[in-house]
Amino acid sequence: MENKPEKTLKTSGPIFLDITADVCPLTFVRTKLLLEGMTPGDLAEIRLQGAEPLANVPRTLRAQGHEIISLKPEDPAGGASSVHRLHVRKAAD
Repeated sequence: MENKPEKTLKTSGPIFLDITADVCPLTFVRTKLLLEGMTPGDLAEIRLQGAEPLANVPRTLRAQGHEIISLKPEDPAGGASSVHRLHVRKAAD
């Protein structure tokens, strides 16, 4: 019988989190827990909505050393109250 190396399952694309139904500070708590479970360099896509999460989540992630790749509205005509998608790369621990 031949020994074969184990295959590891890798996900393609970012890890996804939807916090549109949450309010601050839970929005950041859920985001922080997601990032804590990730490997440095992994990408996360976070769906968020509302003035406080749009201001606070990216600002706090930057302050912790994570890289904000993009923050874009799902519907560009929707304005600041529309749902946004935040792409972030986890920093080295």
